[in-house]
Amino acid sequence: MPFKTCPNCHYDWADRKHFLSDPKICLVGYQVNFGELIAGFFLFTHDTPECGTSLAVDAGKFVDMHNGPIFKERMTGTAACPGYCLHESCLKPCPNHCECAYVRDVLQIVKNWPKDSTAAT
Repeated sequence: MPFKTCPNCHYDWADRKHFLSDPKICLVGYQVNFGELIAGFFLFTHDTPECGTSLAVDAGKFVDMHNGPIFKERMTGTAACPGYCLHESCLKPCPNHCECAYVRDVLQIVKNWPKDSTAAT
């Protein structure tokens, strides 16, 4: 079973590395699920002339990329919260010791993943 299949052009990415290394895959956002953070979605675009569709991938498929603490307390709505999770297209890391901060950390890893120019989609 592939890591992800494009719902429009049906291209299959065999695994996460293949998906993230594809230069035609662009991270565009994160849709938070405050009830269960791993149930949120990382949002991508399959940026090809033939396709151009949006892709949502469960945040849980990236959680193992985080190498650090996961804080217990959520700071959403407090004066210290910059509100990044409330804006789908915001990819900034969170400076707080917030439950959501680890997802923001993973976003940085995904955003900066090296692209393989030999990959073709």
